[in-house]
Amino acid sequence: AQTFCEIIGGKNAKPHSRPYMNFVLTAAHCKGDKITVKLGAHNISEQEQSQQEIPVHRQILHPQYDKETTNNDIMLLQLAETVKLNKWVKTIPLPRTNKRVKPGTKCSVAGWGRTSRQSKSAPATTLQEANLKVLKDDVCLKNPDVTYYDYDASTMMCVGDLKKGKASFMGDSGGPLVCGKRAQGIVSWGSQRSASPGVYTRVSTFIPWIEKMMRMLEP
Repeated sequence: AQTFCEIIGGKNAKPHSRPYMNFVLTAAHCKGDKITVKLGAHNISEQEQSQQEIPVHRQILHPQYDKETTNNDIMLLQLAETVKLNKWVKTIPLPRTNKRVKPGTKCSVAGWGRTSRQSKSAPATTLQEANLKVLKDDVCLKNPDVTYYDYDASTMMCVGDLKKGKASFMGDSGGPLVCGKRAQGIVSWGSQRSASPGVYTRVSTFIPWIEKMMRMLEP
């Protein structure tokens, strides 16, 4: 099965302490035999001058990633070459360890996934974005839809716009949920039903693991 997953940039370091960036963050379920990261894209069907294509040197899955429940759905990609940071490609700060986003917070999600729930709809070629709200964990925890049985509030976030039926969708996987100016979540999974909340990996839980892996793998 071909998965189309989106990649989000790394984290801000102390000024000039790290003059390059060679890690990106995505979802563990996006693991593939061979991954190439495309950065600085808007229209993925065109060869834009802003784009950088870099092969992945190493895929670092979270050791407790669970395929059955999609828990701990987070993966670091170490790139084979240094990313050139410019006006099209920048890093995004990550949250502080265990600093949770309050329910009701407005966030945005972006991706090249399908723009309609109909199974025949094609993925978008230009980047799409939607504004969503962080919901109370109970919206997913106590959801009558059995899809949410595996929701874990310590590692997952419940997000959506239930009134307008907006959500991330197939193909947006691995993309960032940006709240304020931080990447607080990673698109992970959800229900096929309309107006259902999306489930995102709670990035703040994984900061110690991310930092440990980056320290171990930095040349």
